[in-house]
Amino acid sequence: MVNQVQRGDGNCQSCKSDSSGSNSGGESSKESSRCSTPVLDADRSDRLRDKMRRRMESGDRWFSLEFFPPRTASGAVNLISRFDRMGSGGPLFIDITWHPAGDPGSDKETSSMMIASTAVNYCGLESILHLTCCNQTKEKITDYLTKAKRLGLKNIMALRGDPLGEDWEEEEEGFNYAVDLVKHIRSEFDDYFDICVAGYPTGHPEAESYEDDLRHLKEKVDAGADFVITQLFFRADTFLKFLEDCRAIGITCPILPGIFPIQGYQSLRQLVKLSKLEVPEDITKVIEPIKDNDAAIRNYGIQQAVEMCRVLLESGKVPGLHFYTLNREVATMEVLRQLGLWIEDPRGNSSSPAFGELNDYYLFYLKSKSSKDALLQMWGEELMSEESVNEIFTCYITAQPNRRGHKVLCLPWNDEPLASETNLLKDELEKVNRRGVLTINSQPNINGKPSTDPIVGWGPAGGYVFQKAYLEFFTSSENVTALLKVLKKYEPRVNYHIVNVHGRNLTNAPDMQPNAVTWGIFPGREIVQPTVVDPVSFMSWKDEAFALWIEQWAKLYEDESPSRMIIKYIHDNYFLVNLVDNDFPLENCLWQVIDDMFELLDVPPELLNDGAVSE
Repeated sequence: MVNQVQRGDGNCQSCKSDSSGSNSGGESSKESSRCSTPVLDADRSDRLRDKMRRRMESGDRWFSLEFFPPRTASGAVNLISRFDRMGSGGPLFIDITWHPAGDPGSDKETSSMMIASTAVNYCGLESILHLTCCNQTKEKITDYLTKAKRLGLKNIMALRGDPLGEDWEEEEEGFNYAVDLVKHIRSEFDDYFDICVAGYPTGHPEAESYEDDLRHLKEKVDAGADFVITQLFFRADTFLKFLEDCRAIGITCPILPGIFPIQGYQSLRQLVKLSKLEVPEDITKVIEPIKDNDAAIRNYGIQQAVEMCRVLLESGKVPGLHFYTLNREVATMEVLRQLGLWIEDPRGNSSSPAFGELNDYYLFYLKSKSSKDALLQMWGEELMSEESVNEIFTCYITAQPNRRGHKVLCLPWNDEPLASETNLLKDELEKVNRRGVLTINSQPNINGKPSTDPIVGWGPAGGYVFQKAYLEFFTSSENVTALLKVLKKYEPRVNYHIVNVHGRNLTNAPDMQPNAVTWGIFPGREIVQPTVVDPVSFMSWKDEAFALWIEQWAKLYEDESPSRMIIKYIHDNYFLVNLVDNDFPLENCLWQVIDDMFELLDVPPELLNDGAVSE
């Protein structure tokens, strides 16, 4: 679907359907997941389930961390770096979610399989790979498991996964429940993998009853699961009752509580919606008055998580805690520090000789496309102003040489030349980039083009494809102030999401609902909806998107140099914006929105009311 963005799974960088959602030397006395050298061969003499058993017998408490795959190669580098930092605290293991839309079993550096493999083989971390069985054949699942074994992965979290559409449909040549996947793993791979399954402290939302869901959990354990990780919850007594009920029906394996430190109002709303949970009223009363203050909500979330975890640990029934990190580190690390579980490993830094291979990983992905010299030629050996950056973006759009005669073949967010679809927007993109609307993703509106169309077509023949006009860009706070005034007259036709690196978050997305921007209709099939703009995922993507300014561009220049300071200023002060024109049958109005913004900016300041957007 995409024109500008060609990284990761090839989809729109703001469109991510994974809602879930780490490493170095010497096994410590706390039996963390770290080892002194990368583990290339699967050694089954020291299994995760045995590590858990020993920790339980000794009374040592542990923690573990969940991450999801990033969208870009640079994002993968940043995530592995986060593994390094968070792994220094001594997690017993990490787990990597399975993202069906991101080609999770492929060799892409952003795939679930490769991220988990890197965690094991480069970082020395005990890792669990999620695997979902919906919409997949037995043969495909067996192939994934064979590949996981070959890569040295030893642990699988067996999940059903979410249906592609609204309702669940049985897979004739596949599995319909997680218990079927557990049985298949044990049948085909015997006892090689340690298997984890999911538990639901308030019952699975699709279960007939809480008691019925407990019986299904016991079936998964009886089929061969070694331990359970639960869905998030908000009350310690919710988990403790669930644990007691599990024990009462004969589930004896370790059951780990899933802990979600509240980090933001919108991410909480979306996760609650996806998990079909209700936030307790006393938590809602605290959060609602501070919902626009991310720092205040994060501080509250840390304290709420610490208090809940203390009750769990002091019960004597909970040996370990599993944290849903959302690929962020501050809140989780602070919770662990306050609980006394964060044991900083002084050997855990990437300057250690044990990290030679990890450094090679960074260098491979950071330099796999272009050398530093080539990037400087394209992006400027010396930047004079923000306008110099505008010029680089414009040269990338137009495929014209920069002022030094070099073609700009890539940008930090786009490491391939533009897709053919972009030619439909080229003139408009050139105009807005010259004026500081720095686009990183865009698509035209399409109303029923044949799926075989050479430019915008996709999917099987005989179908028709549709798109809403979409635009994603960085721009200054001055431009955003004007843009917000302009957007008022385009609502509800245009949805927007505007955020800066500090977490300032502005959106008119109704109830934080995902917005379908690409879909197709094909003979004999339901509507296929491969791409959505998800406000919660966009907030996660913004961390990666802003980081690329520094990691890919600013670090080309010397510290404190004018060029580096210009890029750092953009990183610190610009906003990331996405706009969706919902009226796809009509002419794309997003260019008029931008024109109106520029027109407003051209009005003398003394004639405008002050409405500046603060950081």
